[in-house]
Amino acid sequence: MSVQEEFDSWAQSGKDRGMEDRHWHTARHALARMPVEAGDRMLDLGTGSGYALRALRETHETGLSLGLDGSPEMVHNAREYTDDPTIGFMQGDFHHLPLATNSVDHVWSMEAFYYAQDPIAVLEELGRILRPGGTFYCAVNYFEESTHTHAWQENIDIEMLLWDRKQYREAFREAGLLVAEQDTIPDEETEIPPVEAFPTEDWESREAMVDRYRRWGTLLTVGVAP
Repeated sequence: MSVQEEFDSWAQSGKDRGMEDRHWHTARHALARMPVEAGDRMLDLGTGSGYALRALRETHETGLSLGLDGSPEMVHNAREYTDDPTIGFMQGDFHHLPLATNSVDHVWSMEAFYYAQDPIAVLEELGRILRPGGTFYCAVNYFEESTHTHAWQENIDIEMLLWDRKQYREAFREAGLLVAEQDTIPDEETEIPPVEAFPTEDWESREAMVDRYRRWGTLLTVGVAP
């Protein structure tokens, strides 16, 4: 199954809304760090339901913004969920962005970058469209140090990129982006039952669940266009 087919099926089943709810636990903290000013142009790479652009529009009065996704069904749903003429959505390829050079102020991506077939090419393309000083906020839950997320690959037909924190930094630099920040944002909202409740259907031990959500949570790497 291709990336498009996988996410088309998720969108058709309403799974995009569930993804939005889960991602928001840490996404809202990462979004709050973005140096966004009123009128800034945004790109949401792997936009899903489009929640990030709607949130930034509400809190920062962002300008014309684009949510790009490889799944036409995700794009269809995002348009249905969004009633704002300053936010547009389209299907597209991460490796060939339909945007002019130096035309975007900031790029956001949550739980999407690790689907890139050629991640360096994607980073170089982001460096092309970003204005000097523009930022790329890359948030992922699936990364090497977060060992309890590795099993996700068993449940999805798409090959996922499993990098550690150092590899993210090195790749950003190789593509010409300056690494301004890298941090892990814990998920403090997912409820973790008491020890006596384990094992659960999904977790063998409370320690494993704490490690996944409280210790590692979401890895955020921030690149800046020189």
